[in-house]
Amino acid sequence: MRLRSVPLGIINILSLLIIVIALTASARSFAALQRSDVPAWLQAHVGKGEGQIAQVVLERARALYLEKVSEGAVTNPCYFAMDATRPGDLGNGVLGRRYYVICEAKQSFRAVSSGHGGGRNLKGVANFANGRRCAKNFGNAMDSELTAGGAYMTGEAKTSFKGYYRIGAKQAALLRTFVQFDGEGEAANARQRAIGGHAAALLRGMCLRKNPNSSYADHDGYVPFGRLVNYAAGRSNGCTSWSPADAEQIIPMVKDNPTTLYIYPESRDIAAVAKTVASGGSLSGAGPYWNASCLKEIGAPKFWPRKILEPIITQYKKNHPAPPPQPVPICKEP
Repeated sequence: MRLRSVPLGIINILSLLIIVIALTASARSFAALQRSDVPAWLQAHVGKGEGQIAQVVLERARALYLEKVSEGAVTNPCYFAMDATRPGDLGNGVLGRRYYVICEAKQSFRAVSSGHGGGRNLKGVANFANGRRCAKNFGNAMDSELTAGGAYMTGEAKTSFKGYYRIGAKQAALLRTFVQFDGEGEAANARQRAIGGHAAALLRGMCLRKNPNSSYADHDGYVPFGRLVNYAAGRSNGCTSWSPADAEQIIPMVKDNPTTLYIYPESRDIAAVAKTVASGGSLSGAGPYWNASCLKEIGAPKFWPRKILEPIITQYKKNHPAPPPQPVPICKEP
């Protein structure tokens, strides 16, 4: 029987088709391997419900941690993740749990609340402010007060005295610890932006009170005094802010023992979600991920790259110079 020759063009097409099928199968196998590599006890926490972690957030956070462990940069048994697409305030005094503390050796998974960057509204120029519940705007520009997603490492922890406040008939000192973050990629300027983690607590209505016996007193014997504000349900200036109670547990975990933090979303995720929304597509299935409740509220997310936003902020500051600082008044109450 005589065999017919097959044209070369068809052979090339068939060869390319086989390669594409093989690559697709390999990609699916790799994705499946990543998921199957997650321990069963940890996989049980994956989901889109309250207190759960989205699959993509866990996979990226875990990959970052394992990479830094393999490089010898991290020996901490725990790592962190944050999903900034989830709501931070669920209403009625309930905070959304979107910051994750994962310690695989102890099979420990905890979800706690965390603030997102409030952004700013430069009236008449650019509005990249975020609401209290959900974040629409993200970015990495200086003085933008926006959250920037991506890979981070925790750095040094510094504790500073903020002032005194009243608890009943007594006074207490507010000592707040700040954990510096060092980012990679689009978050590489985290240190320059003074981005880190700290308790969501500050003092308002500051005045100076005479207390020469305090170790924090100035050369005239005065100390700052104010009203303690817990803004765990509010927004930050771009940092990761925890409730004071959660901060007391998280900060000691990384003091002199750095670990990784992965914050979702990155600019690529924001662009993919915005494109899908614009085209009327669905985020279900294998598409890009965003919390459904917040997406309904914000419409579509936006990333503000520093090369575009920083010149705008710089010019705005020149056109609207800040008023000169006023001296802190002396407290009227004894």
